[in-house]
Amino acid sequence: MAQQVVMPKQGNSVESCIIVEWKVSVGDKVSVGDILCSAETDKSTIEVESTAEGVLLAQLYAEGDEVPVMQSVAVIGEAGEKVELPSAAAPQEVKEEEASVVPETKAASPVSPQSSVQALGASPRAKALAEKEGLPLDSLQASGPKGRIIERDVLAAKGQPLSPLARQKALEEGLAAPRQGSGIGNRVLASDLAKVPASVVPALAEEVTEIPVKGVRKVTARRMMESIHSTCQLSLHAWADARALKRLRADFKASSAELGLGGITINDLVLFAVSRTLLQYPAFNAHFLGDRMLRFGHVHLGVATDTAKGLLVPVLRNSDMLSLKQLSLQTKALVGKCKDGTIAPDDLTGSTFTVSNVGSFGIEAFTPVLNVPEVAILGVGTIALKPVEDEDGDVTFIEHIGLSLTMDHQAVDGADAARFLRSLMDNIAKIDLLMAL
Repeated sequence: MAQQVVMPKQGNSVESCIIVEWKVSVGDKVSVGDILCSAETDKSTIEVESTAEGVLLAQLYAEGDEVPVMQSVAVIGEAGEKVELPSAAAPQEVKEEEASVVPETKAASPVSPQSSVQALGASPRAKALAEKEGLPLDSLQASGPKGRIIERDVLAAKGQPLSPLARQKALEEGLAAPRQGSGIGNRVLASDLAKVPASVVPALAEEVTEIPVKGVRKVTARRMMESIHSTCQLSLHAWADARALKRLRADFKASSAELGLGGITINDLVLFAVSRTLLQYPAFNAHFLGDRMLRFGHVHLGVATDTAKGLLVPVLRNSDMLSLKQLSLQTKALVGKCKDGTIAPDDLTGSTFTVSNVGSFGIEAFTPVLNVPEVAILGVGTIALKPVEDEDGDVTFIEHIGLSLTMDHQAVDGADAARFLRSLMDNIAKIDLLMAL
């Protein structure tokens, strides 16, 4: 009897996954534990294993489809069994003599598999609109996937409304309508059509690639929009004396390999300073939930990480209790998992304050966007020389690191944010003393 394989649950925060690639084809033999397909959550890549032995009778979703967790994605059974797909999905090619197996349909409407994708032509919506507007399809510039004409191509070319006679003539004779006609209100008349035959309409040389917004990019876009619309964000910018940071970094690099300190970076030192400063200002180590706030006893730092798939924020839990060396090692381990796609979903949730460092790109200051429901986020910029006047009135150039603090004005006041940033500046300038506490 045929069995269904479901999209496995990935942590408590993942609701769906996107199929990236099918590893086996319909008709292939599989065993328990074989990889059927790879899938992408909003945070990492996973592999979906077979939970049955037999022949792959059906792929219920195509590559690129988004599948809810615990939803059936494939059917495995004996050669000769028939797979009857839900009415919303196009049937797959299987053996003619197969018997009936009907998979569950937990999702509202599974998306058609790859076999239903047309390589050329026009979408139904584009055809209907083109007929309504009297635009021959062969006069339109296609921008859809695989050279298909889609609705926006028709909208871009339709110009002014056509009279009924002009619409009929344009379709029958293959003539293209001008942008403006000679009728009232620039309405296109039948006599206007002869002026612009479809055969002489210049084709655009530009190539347009349509890229679907999905996976990490889709989730990041949604969260950024939610952050802007649900919070009252205010940013403060400052500079901290970076001489102690540079000095310690040089000492760590020159230290004995047995100590294991050579990998400690400027960013590690900043994270250490942030974790200790937040203990002095618990209002910033918090979540704002509208009608209430949650203040946390320990600091769980989110570390914004740039990956090939987009922005991920792994969580450095209990960072206030870690030594500098421990903090450095754990940060590198989390960032490494993000970059190779093996980070666990639960390692990307639960941060109480986030740090985003773009200093390596030469950015001095910027406005980081809140990682809701957190109360604040720190942006770290590059180290640059800044003029400083000493007690004698002489000006010297001293290395400073850029700091940009964005906070939710619903949860904390600007003066409190200024005090927090001032303390952080002092702690960074005296990081060697802070490490002794």
